[in-house]
Amino acid sequence: MKTVKSKTKKRIRRSVSQNHRKSRDAFTGHQIRIGVMGSAGGDLEPKVTSVCRNLGRAIAKHGCCLLTGACPGLPHEAVLGAGELDGRVVGISPAANLQEHIETFDSPYKEYGVLIFTGLGEMGRELVNIRSSDIVIVVGGRSGTLGEFAIAYETGKLIGVLTGTGGITGALEELQASLNKNTGSEILYDSNSERLVIRLLDRYRTHIYTCPGHPAVRPA
Repeated sequence: MKTVKSKTKKRIRRSVSQNHRKSRDAFTGHQIRIGVMGSAGGDLEPKVTSVCRNLGRAIAKHGCCLLTGACPGLPHEAVLGAGELDGRVVGISPAANLQEHIETFDSPYKEYGVLIFTGLGEMGRELVNIRSSDIVIVVGGRSGTLGEFAIAYETGKLIGVLTGTGGITGALEELQASLNKNTGSEILYDSNSERLVIRLLDRYRTHIYTCPGHPAVRPA
């Protein structure tokens, strides 16, 4: 059984390596960054943590870079899932240094390929999280995640909501209907982690969706 699982992981890792060439932004040539924003604390149901692990695996499997706020909770479950497939993971810390990251914010650090210290605190860090993500996925979430969703919507990001993960995800569709503001943002809802990632990537790659922040004309 262990041999079969090992062979399966090796095949997936080869697929991940190949997908790194596929999952690049057509404009910049950079690897597409998917930010996962969600509950960093509270009671986390095993079913939901499992879904978030699958989300991280899906992001790595499809050759994208996973970005989080370098926090514990549901986003970290995605980090662990991506790590199983040697996916690229970036953490945006609210702390000014590693000591503050560990001792003040009680946050993980070993699982990140890159850890960026902003020194901006949790609310300031949210801006960097969203602006550094090409696509934003919401899992669970409380007031902090709602703030990140608002920033993503206001700045015209492509947003995915992993439904069934609790928190604010159950209220966002109704909230979206009441916003009455066209920012260019698009929101996709799905209860299946990998299907959501595939749908978001398909949409991101179309000429219909325009990534905010890209120049109107490609520089020479």
